[in-house]
Amino acid sequence: MTATPPSRPALFPLKALNLSLALAFGALVPALVQAADSLNESAGLSVNIGPGPLGHVLAQFAVSAGVPLSFDPAQLGDRQSPGLQGTYTAQAGFARLLEGSGFELIRSGASGYTVAPTVAAHGALELGATTVSALRDDNSDTYGGGQVARSAQVGVLGNQAVNDLPFSVTSYTATAIADQQAQTVGDVLLNDASVRQSSGFGNFSQVFMIRGLPLASDDISYNGLYGVLPRQIIATEALERVELFKGPNAFVNGVTPSGSGIGGGVNLQPKRALDTPTRSVTLDWSADGRVGTHLDLGQRFGEDNRFGARLNLLQREGDTAVDDEDQRTSLFSLGLDYRGERLRVSTDFGYQKQVINQGRSVVYVDSALKKTPKVPDANASYAQPWSYSQLEDTFGMARAEYDLNDDWTAYVSGGAKHTRENGVYSSLTVTDLNGNARGGMLYPPHDEDNQSAMAGLNGRFDTGAVSHRMNLGWAGIWGEQRSAFETIGAASRYSTNLYDVTDKPRPTATSFGSDINDPRIVGKNTLRSEALSDTLGFLDDRLLLTLGVRRQTLKVDGWSTTTGARTSSYEESVTTPVYGLVIKPWEHVAFYANRIEGLAKGPTPPTTAINRDETFAPVRSKQVEAGVRLDMGRYGGNLGVYRIEQPSSYTQDGVFRVDGQQTNKGVELNVYGEPLDGLRLLGGATVMKTELEGSANGVNDGNRAVGVPRFQFNLGADWDIPGLEGAALNARMLRTGGQYLNAANTQSIPAWSRFDLGARYTLRFDERQVTLRANLENVANEAYWASAYGGYLTQGTPRTLKVSATVDF
Repeated sequence: MTATPPSRPALFPLKALNLSLALAFGALVPALVQAADSLNESAGLSVNIGPGPLGHVLAQFAVSAGVPLSFDPAQLGDRQSPGLQGTYTAQAGFARLLEGSGFELIRSGASGYTVAPTVAAHGALELGATTVSALRDDNSDTYGGGQVARSAQVGVLGNQAVNDLPFSVTSYTATAIADQQAQTVGDVLLNDASVRQSSGFGNFSQVFMIRGLPLASDDISYNGLYGVLPRQIIATEALERVELFKGPNAFVNGVTPSGSGIGGGVNLQPKRALDTPTRSVTLDWSADGRVGTHLDLGQRFGEDNRFGARLNLLQREGDTAVDDEDQRTSLFSLGLDYRGERLRVSTDFGYQKQVINQGRSVVYVDSALKKTPKVPDANASYAQPWSYSQLEDTFGMARAEYDLNDDWTAYVSGGAKHTRENGVYSSLTVTDLNGNARGGMLYPPHDEDNQSAMAGLNGRFDTGAVSHRMNLGWAGIWGEQRSAFETIGAASRYSTNLYDVTDKPRPTATSFGSDINDPRIVGKNTLRSEALSDTLGFLDDRLLLTLGVRRQTLKVDGWSTTTGARTSSYEESVTTPVYGLVIKPWEHVAFYANRIEGLAKGPTPPTTAINRDETFAPVRSKQVEAGVRLDMGRYGGNLGVYRIEQPSSYTQDGVFRVDGQQTNKGVELNVYGEPLDGLRLLGGATVMKTELEGSANGVNDGNRAVGVPRFQFNLGADWDIPGLEGAALNARMLRTGGQYLNAANTQSIPAWSRFDLGARYTLRFDERQVTLRANLENVANEAYWASAYGGYLTQGTPRTLKVSATVDF
């Protein structure tokens, strides 16, 4: 006898939720503001000052901040400043402008200040009773506008300036996340023309297609560590940066937990307490009734601000723009850190719960059809009222770094997570072009436990005229998966229509696997690796040569969900090298090239596949890439070409196959930053050619791979409205080429375009900064198939209006 799966989770009544949150917000803000007065004497100021002579920029900021300032311009000489953009207190703003100038801000008289040569100990700046240490605010390491950072954490290579890397890396900041109201990591990655988004096999997980190859959200790293983040969907409210590495990265990061990420990887950086206290509350609302509240608190304590704490709390729930679909997201995140003269320690603890009721699923197409069915209306739902997904993750990690001396640093980190997934899913298989379809039912409870650790040593030394940056690292992941399922056979599938869905009773399960109430172990994996690299610098580091190698051991065991019998067991070791070159012939230009490999444990068939319990051997991929980067200070860009060879996998006639080789070749262009005062750009273009080789009997040789568009274009701009201080407009266009749905190339989806618009206004209210934002996604409410990855169809986002108000107190 089998247990009845729990009924779909209920949400609070939306009207009551809207009213209660609005009342709570109205009552909470004044109380929080009053409580914070004694802690935050210098509130943040939104500034946008263009580049120019340092004295001129200092004077502009002093006027904006209301700080009496006097100094001798001749003393500053011809020093230039890149300007200042973002939100700063007076203390942090002056510290940022004077950083590296050899001058500091000191008190002059009872209430005024002056600029003088640096004499303060420990590199600190004193303004009144507040000390500003060397910790940078989030806009100090960015291109103009603060949307893209100049550095990123690159696995075993550590934190690196992007311009010194022989790879293509883009790091999106909390500023971009906030101004676009990006609620998931998928929303952030849409800014890059190399990335598009799909959904998981019959569920609602986000899958990112990077250079035409998938990255599952399970394979995203957190502060450099794999296996500790929530699976399927990741909220952004606790994130400082979303760092995108394009191309295979087995050397850089090691093998991913689930085996995806050949086309690229993503690392998430958590928020940390800044020297300037962080105190903000945000209320957001969508036109369909979804309401959220986000509280962000950060503070540093102790001598020299050595101790820090950052707390993020989020609750968001209600109807989405898809008919009859509702979602709830809960998030708790606490980051603690200590920074001493040599020792730095950080810990992060988190809990995330996602509930999606009647979510719009992917659509399968009968292999006998020669065309793909027309896409339903943009807001249409084809889900059953009994379908839902509930994802609950508890996770944490700790990291410590110790400077052995001025040149060598040792580090160690470790983390763990527990995942509980519950849900009843139903996907349609369309059988004709009129939309007639068959619907299924799957109830697959899933538990997952991961432990992850890494350690290493980074150092610098010289041998004659050659500099060296040496990296030695070790990493390990230990995972255990428990699953069960209830489903129905072909004879029990219900009939419906894609364009006119009728509610059906939940089918009675006819096929079972494991114990629904206590799922058995179906998989264990141990992934270990050791890495060694050296970046050699010649000609005063204008030529950088990176050589490295990682030895990886994959131990994978699998058991049948149905019978409990062992279905696979293997242990293999593979060595993956890397070669990278950076040449800087001129101040603002760098050429780069790399040859790097990818490695992953064998792909896992979806739960809907006939051979769902089969385990495949590790797959290896190779990439060669070359490009050029431009860094003009306030703006930059890069142009690159690449070729990736990867064993191909897909589902056909219900069977998951690893068949032949897929080759993706592409040209990429990216631009970012502020080329003109008040105009920020974030865009790019990718053109891809893909080809299958070595398929069974050669039937698909020469065809394009499933789900890989011919082109992807992004054009985004953010513009300050002249004459209206604090106001800005933004717009974005996404254009994606056609894709094939099957390896035979007989079914395809057309190209699609999406247009987004937005506006924001920052003002002072009761001496507090208030930021109002509005973003309208898919302005035309265009209906389109967004992706054909996996041999199924994912429909694009309908028109969605998001508005929010953030109060910094």
